[in-house]
Amino acid sequence: MNDGRSIRGNLLGGDRRRIRDFAHDEDGMVTIFAGFMIFCMVMIGGIGVDMMRHEMERVRLQAIADRAVLAAADLDQELAPEAVVNDYFAKSGAADAISGIVVDQGLNFRRVTVDAEMTMNTQFMDYLGVETLRVPALSTAEEKINKVEISLVLDISGSMRHNSKMQNMKDAANTFIDTVLRQDTGNQISINLVPYSAHVNIGPDILNLLNVNPVNPRHDYSHCVEIQDQEFDKTGLNDERNYFQMQHFQWKLYSGEAPGVKNTLYDTVCPRYSYERIIPLSKDAEFIKSQINQFKPRTQTSIFLGMKWGVALLDPNTNDIVSSLAGQGVVDSEFSNRPAAYSDEETLKTVVLMTDGVNTQSRRIRQPYYNSASEVLHWSRYNLQYYLNNYVSPRHRDRFYEVHYTAAQGDLLLNNICEAAKAEGIIIWAIAFEATEHSENVMRNCASSPSHFFSPEGTEISDSFSSIARQINQLRLIN
Repeated sequence: MNDGRSIRGNLLGGDRRRIRDFAHDEDGMVTIFAGFMIFCMVMIGGIGVDMMRHEMERVRLQAIADRAVLAAADLDQELAPEAVVNDYFAKSGAADAISGIVVDQGLNFRRVTVDAEMTMNTQFMDYLGVETLRVPALSTAEEKINKVEISLVLDISGSMRHNSKMQNMKDAANTFIDTVLRQDTGNQISINLVPYSAHVNIGPDILNLLNVNPVNPRHDYSHCVEIQDQEFDKTGLNDERNYFQMQHFQWKLYSGEAPGVKNTLYDTVCPRYSYERIIPLSKDAEFIKSQINQFKPRTQTSIFLGMKWGVALLDPNTNDIVSSLAGQGVVDSEFSNRPAAYSDEETLKTVVLMTDGVNTQSRRIRQPYYNSASEVLHWSRYNLQYYLNNYVSPRHRDRFYEVHYTAAQGDLLLNNICEAAKAEGIIIWAIAFEATEHSENVMRNCASSPSHFFSPEGTEISDSFSSIARQINQLRLIN
């Protein structure tokens, strides 16, 4: 009996020891923990993969939405905005993603909003109970034509007669006019057309509204006024001073015209023909284009004078002149309160300045030979070089004229007026058309930035004008 109890006791004691040893045995615990950690790491990595896929899909869907609304909001777009958006999504394989399209448009704007959403199946997060992720996209684009005041300053100097430059410029300028002056722009956009060569013909209407010195002989042959150098340091005209009317005469004889043979008078220093006059603040595209289409290459180049008048017609100090012109019916009554103040955030002021050349030397008849009505009449009948060659001794000819502007002086004055305009927030687009390196540098310095400068060749000038027109009718992505 005792032996039996002893045996059972030994057996029970052995089981207890084994149970106790098993409870204290730690072999394999690290393996279990490592397995758990690996599982967690795989799940975290998997969540990262799902989130990365989600972001890639979101960016793709947002890009589709952005492109769609940009195309749909374009005021030149002839298709219905909804149809454009649907077409973009369909061709991108996301036709079912569109949740809603909202179009708001009026006379001078179009705003398109698209709300899109996709569902993406997860690959790892579904183990955590998240089987899908929502992929949203919201985009709005608007093209809006605010009030825009444009001065189109075009070179019609003699060098434009070469290499079809005049015709190429006309075609480009006409395209520009058609792009910015559309039926839906209403009274939002006004254009000042400023043709220039050796001078700028401001026309009798503007001339009569300036303080022109009565002592200086007045005439009706052409309509230019002299501007003092210091006035190029500011954008406006000086309404406190008297201007002198520019002398009416032609200086040059041209190749093929033998001295003393031909008394040419069609290339006067101040452009003389009505189609060479400034057109102030107009929205009449056909009238502006008809003027441009009559341009002919004339005499020399004074870029700085063209720029000065282009800027002056954007300066609010000119409002009294514009208001008077509106009262006379010369300017549309809708523009009678223009140019707007520089502080007007709703108005964009911009100059498109084009030249194919450089500032050249310019002469004037000395005052003793141009100070009476009879002398004004005399020089309207005689080319200066023709008269000097036929009627004046060679040793006395230089008494009759003087240099009024040098080429270097013209470059300086152009730089001054460009800097003054940029300081007031006027945007300057500069086009150096088949120009010299010197002219390109001068025009590049005048432009608001390097991206506002163009140097086209041949028919490329149309691309330059079209690019500027599109950017003036700027399309902006809101969200």
